[in-house]
Amino acid sequence: MPHLQFEMNFQATPAEKNRFSAAVVRHFSEIMDTGTDHIAVTLRCFSHDDLAFGRAASSGGRTAFVNADIRLGRTKDQKRRLALAYIDEISHSFGVAREAVYVIFTEHDGENFQLSDRVLPSWSAGEDPLHDQE
Repeated sequence: MPHLQFEMNFQATPAEKNRFSAAVVRHFSEIMDTGTDHIAVTLRCFSHDDLAFGRAASSGGRTAFVNADIRLGRTKDQKRRLALAYIDEISHSFGVAREAVYVIFTEHDGENFQLSDRVLPSWSAGEDPLHDQE
């Protein structure tokens, strides 16, 4: 159950947030080779002065941080492709310069992802951890 957290120092409309969240889920599912029902997305919009990143000058100070809690097992290539997809999506959706986006991955064993009815297994290619147990 990845938890994908996006923190931005600008406001987005509900429509922008919905479209962006759908794109985030799609990118994760395709690149990380998994289903979609277990993907959690958090969007936090702060005021301009609440987040600072030295590389944000080229965006007029706009910046975005991505904290992605994911299950162990993904390759370096998958993580890099996902980071670049999120950087591009943030740039396209919100006008943030690519260099003003910072992506951080934190990896956990499957047992660290708990739902009301199950504990997620460790990741394996092509899996959908909720599909076979519904």
